[in-house]
Amino acid sequence: MNKQLKGVFPVLITPMNEDFSVNYDGMKENVKHYLEQKVSGIVIVGSTGEFVSLDDEEKMKIVEMVGSMVKDTDTQLLVGISDERTDKALKFAAHAEEHHADGLLLINSYYGGPTMDEIYHQFKDVNDQVSTPVMIYNNPFTSGIDIELDTLVKMDEQLGNVSYIKESSGDIRKLRDVARSTDLTIFCGSDDLALESFLHGATGWVSVAGNIAPNSASKMLEHVEAGNYNEAKEIYKDLLPLCEFLENSGKFVQIVKKAMDLKGLHGGSSRKPRLGLSDEEIKQLKSHMEKLD
Repeated sequence: MNKQLKGVFPVLITPMNEDFSVNYDGMKENVKHYLEQKVSGIVIVGSTGEFVSLDDEEKMKIVEMVGSMVKDTDTQLLVGISDERTDKALKFAAHAEEHHADGLLLINSYYGGPTMDEIYHQFKDVNDQVSTPVMIYNNPFTSGIDIELDTLVKMDEQLGNVSYIKESSGDIRKLRDVARSTDLTIFCGSDDLALESFLHGATGWVSVAGNIAPNSASKMLEHVEAGNYNEAKEIYKDLLPLCEFLENSGKFVQIVKKAMDLKGLHGGSSRKPRLGLSDEEIKQLKSHMEKLD
């Protein structure tokens, strides 16, 4: 039986060496760190993991390595399978299923300007191949397309394995309407709307900030679930500036990588064209990290 996905899921970076090769040993140590934290799950080969900068073999090696580490734990594993080509998304989906994925994260075609019908069939093709739950990734800032509510309703009603959505439109009204109109389990995908998303029906958070402050992020959700809204708001006051920094910087990957280095974990550089942080950005990051756990 598939595990029910819920809670805080940091979307992990892919650490790299000075020559921009993947630091697999560093990734192992990072994963061990998160297995010791209070997070419900982790996400690999996602946007923060620079999936568009990795080749197929690197992606699959990461999935194999992390899957073997997570399989006998209570930590859930959500694997990014996105690709512009549906046949490659199908390949990544099958591979992730073989290596202990609890969920598959898929964004619609992000370059070709797909129609709603094309988006539906992209998810249908994956749905028809897999038995692992699929999470729709709705991110118009990345893909240029905001998946229409009618299409989400159709997928919810007709595609049995498509049962989750990472809602990253940045519009709390969209999340509210998805909660009201579908049975999809909602994960917040906009860090600077995390508390608002929980209050409007989200039960999970695919979180960039959760890399840096996993315990603070988890405690906030725990307080919401317990009805301790004032306590949740107090944590959010400290967490929100970091979330806004990540959302507005244009350098969320580099910020998390630098944070990993500052925490004694493994970040390293990003593959170009991404550039590193300025001294002022590093100063801001350190200031945000001081108040968080």
